[in-house]
Amino acid sequence: MDTEKNNQPENKGGGQGEDNANSGKNGQSNSSFVGNDENALMQERKKKLEEMIARGINPYPYSYDVTHKAAELKDKYIGLAQGAMTNDSTSIAGRIMAMRRMGKVTFLDIEDQTGRMQAYLQRSDLGDENYSILKLLNIGDIIGVKGKVFRTDRGELSVKAEQYASLCKSIRPLPDQYYGLKDPEFRYRNRSIDMIMNPGVSEVFKKRSQAIQSMRSFLDRRGFIEIETPVLQPIYGGASARPFTTKLNAFNMEVYLGISPELYLKRLVVGGIERVFTICKNFRNEGVDKTHNPEFTMMECYAAYMDYNDMMELTEQMYARIFNDVLGKTKVNYQGTELDFTPPWKRVTMYDSVSEHTGIDVANMTKEQIKAETERMDYNKQMTVAEEDTKGSLVEELFKIYCEKQIIQPTFITDHPKESTPLCKIHRDNPDLIERFEPFVFGMEIGNAYSELNNPIVQRRLLEEQDRARIAGNEEAHPIDEAFLMAIEYGMPPTGGLGLGIDRMAMLLTDSRSIRDVIAFPFMKLG
Repeated sequence: MDTEKNNQPENKGGGQGEDNANSGKNGQSNSSFVGNDENALMQERKKKLEEMIARGINPYPYSYDVTHKAAELKDKYIGLAQGAMTNDSTSIAGRIMAMRRMGKVTFLDIEDQTGRMQAYLQRSDLGDENYSILKLLNIGDIIGVKGKVFRTDRGELSVKAEQYASLCKSIRPLPDQYYGLKDPEFRYRNRSIDMIMNPGVSEVFKKRSQAIQSMRSFLDRRGFIEIETPVLQPIYGGASARPFTTKLNAFNMEVYLGISPELYLKRLVVGGIERVFTICKNFRNEGVDKTHNPEFTMMECYAAYMDYNDMMELTEQMYARIFNDVLGKTKVNYQGTELDFTPPWKRVTMYDSVSEHTGIDVANMTKEQIKAETERMDYNKQMTVAEEDTKGSLVEELFKIYCEKQIIQPTFITDHPKESTPLCKIHRDNPDLIERFEPFVFGMEIGNAYSELNNPIVQRRLLEEQDRARIAGNEEAHPIDEAFLMAIEYGMPPTGGLGLGIDRMAMLLTDSRSIRDVIAFPFMKLG
């Protein structure tokens, strides 16, 4: 806002007569706008709306001709001198975020998707009738302004209005700009007002969008074809997770929201699409925390004639390309720590990681020896050791509890125990392991990849074992997908597969602490 005469803004957040009335302490409890004060303010706005209609003004027109965004004007006129007036006409539109009336002159801060632009409205330019209508506007209203571009004596780039139009009369006041929105719970539940009051939120979603565009471009240049897979599935599979269940009334059958697109994408590889990917929603009925949301977005791709070593290279190259495209660099600050995504990333086997962080040499120990050593060193009693545990499951648990959070820089954790998934090839050098990796950053898993199992006989046996586990009560085991098994019986070439979480990538790109910060509408409890 221009400060030509050092006057204070008329309002800090709500429009005329609404100073601070619509915000509780710290912008929290009253941000939901309940109570008598809020009702009074809304009634005042409704009266203004009625007066506009009575004066023949349509407060909600169908369209408006916008010629420039705020950022475009600021870039174009970056060299315009203080006090200089141009003959260039422009038309801008956006939400009124600040307003100051000084008798015959009114200053407005108008915010669009790219930033803010000041509008200068003078009674002598608009005429008495049009100028008087300004009193019917409030902070939060959306308006359009047409006029000439100039820079004030104080250096503020502005539009000197020749005409203006109400584009949407708001009837609910905004929170106070001084306090803003401090309560994360309210922000997540009311993303629209969060984006209005906190411009940085919109930037998060812009960067997320740019990352997805960059990812698509990266894969397209390497010959991958994007194909959608079903969200509604008669059989769930491709991951260890509990599904969401629903009913398809037309067929009177139980169906599931997809937990993974993996089995469908492999069927496409069988069909001759040698490089395929999808960017999709997955749904897993499990825990919710700062890195997990029941509904999340991932990219999954498969490439014939590649293995997990190729997929490691693909992963680090893709991350580097995306970070360069979005941020212009591969070194970023995340939660106070510098992370370097420049390839090549560190590669560490799961056995070596467990040995490094626990001192237990699991590679050269039996299940019984690992159990005994675990009981000795597990001083926090974080592990639950069961009789049916295998060596592989113990190693996985040790890694999860003692290693994951220690991995800060981008690192591939490779060569997992064979018990960890039924969809991956046995390691070519060790029959107790599989050719699987998970990339970790800042203690967070950001993906998963295999040298894909393509032996149909072994695949059937492993999936039958999974199905028996499911019947015995394992809620994360999945049933047999006969359509998938039939497909690979026709023959699937050697294939590398990779899944990357879009939400966690967005967290790293935008220095966001919680997955809820990078999902526009994260799932929330009712209430």
